[in-house]
Amino acid sequence: MGAGGRIISTGSNLAERVPDAGKALYAASKAALVAWTKGAARDLGPRGITVNLVHPGSTDTDMNPAAGPHADAQRQRMAIKEYGRVEDLAALYAFIASPHARSINGTGLTVDGGANA
Repeated sequence: MGAGGRIISTGSNLAERVPDAGKALYAASKAALVAWTKGAARDLGPRGITVNLVHPGSTDTDMNPAAGPHADAQRQRMAIKEYGRVEDLAALYAFIASPHARSINGTGLTVDGGANA
């Protein structure tokens, strides 16, 4: 990958906060991406390659629908009480991948309606 390259990983807002029992291993796997992102950003930054991480929260998908059985409990943790939309995340990924984001490197961007606020 040459200068201007972008690596964008997908984590989870559960890498930063684990509000329920039974999610420790999932959260640990996502938290590992934080360290990898920071290390890779240092390693690849001198080559002009950025490495970032997106931490989605509750997003309306087939796997976690906004009208699903766990949706109301998830909404209660959010400052903005609505599920994210896939198109909102897609816009963030597109921006991070663009030349306009050349100074964003080694960071995680949490998109969770304020659940981790």
